Amino acid sequence: MPIALPSSLAFGLNFLHPLLMWGLLALSGYAMLLGIKAKKTRTAAAEDRKELIKGQFARRHYQLGSVVLAVMVLGTFGGMAVTYLNNGKLFVGPHLLVGIAMTSLIALASALSPLMQQGNLIARKVHVGLNMSVMTLFLWQALSGMQIVNKIWTSR
Repeated sequence: MPIALPSSLAFGLNFLHPLLMWGLLALSGYAMLLGIKAKKTRTAAAEDRKELIKGQFARRHYQLGSVVLAVMVLGTFGGMAVTYLNNGKLFVGPHLLVGIAMTSLIALASALSPLMQQGNLIARKVHVGLNMSVMTLFLWQALSGMQIVNKIWTSR
């Protein structure tokens, strides 16, 4: 049974998750760019590396990655909570299942950080592969999420 929220609050909560996720998609893209620059710094020739180190790309990537992980987890469970509050149930479908999978993948990718800091190349490659999977799924989620938003908007 849905929890009785004022209708304007319930309607407004429907849009908090999509707004947060679109911001997170942009933030994730920036984190990816920082990761690419960190790799470039790590693999650059000595004279080029001196200049690239000033950008502190690895540190910024690590810090932003932590924010992305936190917002992804909160956004996933927040979206589920809002759906449950408004409908008294979750709609088990591709959008929910892919969102849960993305949250799991990004948690696994983040868990590889200690190994990467020790120079483990396999952990680094798995980290990149997991996060590229997350980004690919995220783009699909953005489209399927907008279809859900459209349904909510037009059913009001």
